[in-house]
Amino acid sequence: MSETQFILITGRSTKQGRAVHLGKQAQEYRDEISTLQINLKDIEALGVQDGGQVKVSSNYGSMVVKVKKWDIPQGIIFIPYGEVSNALIGSDTQATGMPDSKGIKVEVERYD
Repeated sequence: MSETQFILITGRSTKQGRAVHLGKQAQEYRDEISTLQINLKDIEALGVQDGGQVKVSSNYGSMVVKVKKWDIPQGIIFIPYGEVSNALIGSDTQATGMPDSKGIKVEVERYD
């Protein structure tokens, strides 16, 4: 895996779960679903600062998000459920009723 290739995991976060009750247009909710959590060593390898922006691209789409250092294994990134992660995971449910939201291969690059 190259320094720009990562595995995307999406899911609930405490802040996202709490903020959704404020409404999906609430700034707290928008900020949380637009933030990528990533290992500090991966941030450094990308040449980005904590709080900077990156472009995340998958076979389904791409989005620009804010970077937040997190205690997460290298090579893995996490984005909370929401419209940003939905644009990256696609809609195929493979007859399960739920699209794949874990283990999505993505490219991450610095966004200026």
